[in-house]
Amino acid sequence: MCGLVTENEIYLNRINEVKLNTLKHYVEKSGVGFGTSGARGLVTALTEEICVAYTSAFLKIVAKLFDFERVAIGVDLRPSSIDIAGSCAKAIQNMGYQVDFCGDVSTPTLALYAQQKSMPAIMVTGSHIPFDRNGLKFYRPDGEITKADELAMLAAEIEPLNDIDYLGLPSVNPDAVLAYEQRYLEFFPKDVLQGLNLGLYEHSSVARDSLKRILERLGAQVTSLGRTDIFVPIDTEAVSAEDVVRGQNWSRQYGFDSIISTDGDGDRPLMSDEFGNWLRGDIVGLLTARYLGAKNLAVPVSCNTAIELSGAFDQVVRTRIGSPYVIAAMQKLENETNDIAGFEANGGFLLGSKLIMNHRAISALPTRDCVLPILAVLAASRQSENKISYLVRDIPQRYTASDRIQEFSTETSRLFIGKWAKNPALFMAEVLDDYGLPVNQDETDGLRFTFANGLVIHLRPSGNAPELRCYCESSTAQEVESVTQIVLLKIKELQ
Repeated sequence: MCGLVTENEIYLNRINEVKLNTLKHYVEKSGVGFGTSGARGLVTALTEEICVAYTSAFLKIVAKLFDFERVAIGVDLRPSSIDIAGSCAKAIQNMGYQVDFCGDVSTPTLALYAQQKSMPAIMVTGSHIPFDRNGLKFYRPDGEITKADELAMLAAEIEPLNDIDYLGLPSVNPDAVLAYEQRYLEFFPKDVLQGLNLGLYEHSSVARDSLKRILERLGAQVTSLGRTDIFVPIDTEAVSAEDVVRGQNWSRQYGFDSIISTDGDGDRPLMSDEFGNWLRGDIVGLLTARYLGAKNLAVPVSCNTAIELSGAFDQVVRTRIGSPYVIAAMQKLENETNDIAGFEANGGFLLGSKLIMNHRAISALPTRDCVLPILAVLAASRQSENKISYLVRDIPQRYTASDRIQEFSTETSRLFIGKWAKNPALFMAEVLDDYGLPVNQDETDGLRFTFANGLVIHLRPSGNAPELRCYCESSTAQEVESVTQIVLLKIKELQ
C-alpha cells in the first residue's frame, strides 16, 4: 500500500512548470481538481477532454508499478455518471486496455473487486455533493490512491486520443457485487441480525439493493423507505432537518430497531437508534471498531474525543481530514502492529489489516465502507436487547454537531480562517464572545479551537465543494447544536 513516490519535490517542481500536455494544465483550465478523496467538479466542466486527461494520467502512473490488462469502472446513480464513464472508457481503450464495466455499484464494492483482481479502477461519483457536480475516484490494484499519487498524476503527460474504433461501455459484469456481498455473508454468522426490524432509507443510494440483500440474508426484516429515481445528495455529516424529522416519524410509525441508509456512492453509513435519532458517523465508527476488536486506529482530527476517552484502543493517531490521510496513517501503523482500522466523522470505515472474530476472518479494505459499520453496530445491538441507544450511552458522552455554509468559496474560507488563526481574540469578537479566549489551537486541518469548558469549534473549507464546514464538540447536546448554528450564522453575516 505504499505511495508511488517518496520524494514529492520531484513532482512538485515538474507540475509547477504547467506544461500544456500535463494533467495540471487541464485541471487549471477546467476547475476540476482533487478534493479530500478523488477529483470533483461541475458536471459541465467534466467534459470528455478532462475525463480523458484524468484517466490517461492515472493509468500512466499505475502502469509504472503494476502489470494489468483490464481496468474496472463503476458508476453511482447521478444522471451524469454514465456519460462520464463512457469518456473514461474511451481513454482506457485508447491506451490499449480492456474495460471491465461493473455498472451501478458502491465505491467499496468496486474497490474490493479491483483489489481482488489486481487491476486499477475508476469510480464515477460525486458522493454526497449536489447532482450538478460529479467526480472520479481512483484505485490502484493495491488500494485507493494517495496524495503522492495525485502529485504524480498532475505531473503526468496526457496521452492524446488516437483515431480508434471506440467500442463503448461493455455489458455489466455482476462479479463485483457478488464478491462484495459474499465478503460480509461469510464473515458474519447467518442469523446475526435475526429478530431485528429495520428500515432502509433507500433514496438514490447506489448501495440500496445490495445492502437490502445482505441485511435480509443475515436475518433482518427490512422495510424499504423513500426510494427515488431523482438523485438526492445525502450528506451523512450534515443531515437535513427534513431527514431528522423523517427518521423520527418512521421510527414511531414502524417501531424499527434502526433505520439504515448511506450517502450516494455507498461509502458512508447513516444509522439511527430505535427512536429514529441519527447517530454521528464517528460514534458509529467507535462502536464498530470496539465490536470488531480493532486496537489501533487512525482518525481525522475532527472526530469525537470520546474515542480516546473510551479507553478501548491501544493507539489513536489523528490526521488531516480525507481518506488518503487516514490511509497513510494506517500504513505507518501497519509497520508496527496489527488490528488496524480507521474511520472518519462521516462514518466511512476503513479496515487497515485482516481481522479475525469468532474464528472468521475478514480481509483488509483500506477505503471507506458503509456495510461493515452498519452490520457491526447492528450485531452489537443484539447483545444490548436490540437497543442501539444502550450502546451509545455506554461510551463517554461527548456530543458533536456539524453543518456547512454552501456556495462559500475556498478562498473566502481560507481568508477568514487565516486571520482568526493569527488573532483568536478577533474570532471571539466577531463570532463567539461568550466563552473567553481558547486554551488550545490546532491547525492540523483548518482551525480548531478548544475552550476552558471543553467546547471545541473546528472550521475548515470543504475539499469537495465550495463550502465552509463547522464541526463542534461539547459535553451537552444543546450547547453543541446551538454553537454550531451561531458560528455559521455569524460568519454568513461577515461575508
